[in-house]
Amino acid sequence: EIAWGQERLADAAAPRPAPVGLAPAVEPEAIRLGPGVFDPHRGRLVSLGGVALEEPRLDLWRAPTDNDLLGWRGSVAERWREAGLHRLEHKVLDVAVDEGGLTVETRVAAAATDAAMRAVYRWRSEAAAPGRLWLTLEVVPEGEWDFPVPRLGLRTSLPRYISDIEWFGGGPGEAYADTRAASRVGRHRATVAGMQTPYVFPQENGSRIDVRWARLSGEGPGLTVIGAPHFALTARPWTSEDLDAARHTTDQVERDRVHVNLDAVLHGIGTASCGPGVLPQHRLLASPTAFTVGFEADGR
Repeated sequence: EIAWGQERLADAAAPRPAPVGLAPAVEPEAIRLGPGVFDPHRGRLVSLGGVALEEPRLDLWRAPTDNDLLGWRGSVAERWREAGLHRLEHKVLDVAVDEGGLTVETRVAAAATDAAMRAVYRWRSEAAAPGRLWLTLEVVPEGEWDFPVPRLGLRTSLPRYISDIEWFGGGPGEAYADTRAASRVGRHRATVAGMQTPYVFPQENGSRIDVRWARLSGEGPGLTVIGAPHFALTARPWTSEDLDAARHTTDQVERDRVHVNLDAVLHGIGTASCGPGVLPQHRLLASPTAFTVGFEADGR
């Protein structure tokens, strides 16, 4: 292969939740909405069609890259740590059920500053696709955010038997907003291990850009995530905190869950360790954001 190129011929119609949703069923020990089972006290999704999940919730943190750490005009990673973005505090303000679905209002605060995000999770299912659960995350910044944010999206985890990933979007390798020249849109496959980029110094890596849908599977019920229209996907056998704490690849010890990020947007990578930082168009500044993804369980 000498060269390749791609051109968008037309914009495909992205799937969207129907305007009228199914009503949740409220039980003493659970709220049931479509294929989802929720904790009635905190509104956390705990299972979806037989797949045990740890709640999808707002995530703002990433393991700093060399460029985040070594910027010649100052380390943006130091600003992130000073603000406490690696120690977010999630407070549930309200859990409300109505005919259209389940709404959970939260406040997500950086541990060492007054800056916070008001995050509202709107869950809904629909009669036309009863096996699908939609989540719209609405985020509004509060306080002073005078620095870029590492990422803005959802974080969840799946059972460790999840080992294979198929997706339609950018690939086959990692790509971020400003490192995407080699990423081609298509249907790709990888293992969870193969999703990792083993940098000598462990850091943020492995995100796939512009994902329309992703199927995560293994020796048990799997999960399909649907973009509306797309999202960035990361799947790891360790957490971002584990990656941040590691100093060598041998320090990265696999956990008993697969940790998944579904991002609306990420701060760019830049070249700050040896040149300019992230260009203005690729900086992630705190601003009101709405982000929708769909979830379907794949039974075995």
